[in-house]
Amino acid sequence: MSDRTTCITARDGTVLALEIDGTGPPLLMLHEVAGGIRSWDPQVEQLRDRFTCIRYNARGFPPSSVPESPAAYSQSIAVDDALDVLDALGIGSAHFLGFSMGGFCTLHTCLRTPERVQSAVVVGAGYGSNPEHGQTFLAEMESAGRRFREDPHSAAISYANGPARLQLRAKAPQRWERFRDALAGHSPIGQAYTFTEVLGKRPSLFSLRDELARLEMPVLLVVGDEDDGCLETNLMLKRTIPASGLAVLPRTGHTPNLEDPGEFNRQLLDFLQRAQRGEWTARDPQSLDRGLVGM
Repeated sequence: MSDRTTCITARDGTVLALEIDGTGPPLLMLHEVAGGIRSWDPQVEQLRDRFTCIRYNARGFPPSSVPESPAAYSQSIAVDDALDVLDALGIGSAHFLGFSMGGFCTLHTCLRTPERVQSAVVVGAGYGSNPEHGQTFLAEMESAGRRFREDPHSAAISYANGPARLQLRAKAPQRWERFRDALAGHSPIGQAYTFTEVLGKRPSLFSLRDELARLEMPVLLVVGDEDDGCLETNLMLKRTIPASGLAVLPRTGHTPNLEDPGEFNRQLLDFLQRAQRGEWTARDPQSLDRGLVGM
């Protein structure tokens, strides 16, 4: 594919804005709740010579459409959108790269239509999944949705100064400022409904362990060691998904692809190339359930 910008129409009529860069096997890139197409710029620059990078703004994130009904937002609908993008481009299956909200969408796509996912990179997924955090997380999502509707600029400043975003501010202040300013420019309605209807109502990944244990595609899990909302969930995912690997990046918060693009891209490219060659396989079953030293 040649470099281009385009739009597709999802099955319910929502318009999704896409950017497509590069040549090679397709890589579908799904952003987080505080991000968008531009969040993946450091990765596209690195990967466009090897992969066709397909990224789109989720519904509710202009220039994609902003449905005004909460019923138009859910985890299941987010998966519909990802599949509709592939269908509109005539792509049977692709590598998936999903960050946080996009990581949940990636895992749910793996569960619903595993034949569409060649491999999956799941970055910073886990918020709200730990059973100990469920009710607190739901309350925070309701509060975030309300604040983004009432005062999006103030909400964006607060969100960008969250405990797992301070690492980006310390490492790359200008990149953090662009992140904060872009978040302040998001649609208040789209942002609010994404928090309350997608993030707030999605099922805990812990409740899906039986289904996740049956996945067969290569999976790379990436999490920052200071991203406290995700660490336990990623350990569970590593122990549950047979062909998964876990990369824990030191002194890193919730935005590893922006905090240290060099190291993140190195891990990402190594995984994608190994998955493409068929070298990323399931864990040796002899390494399981034999005590600590096998004696």
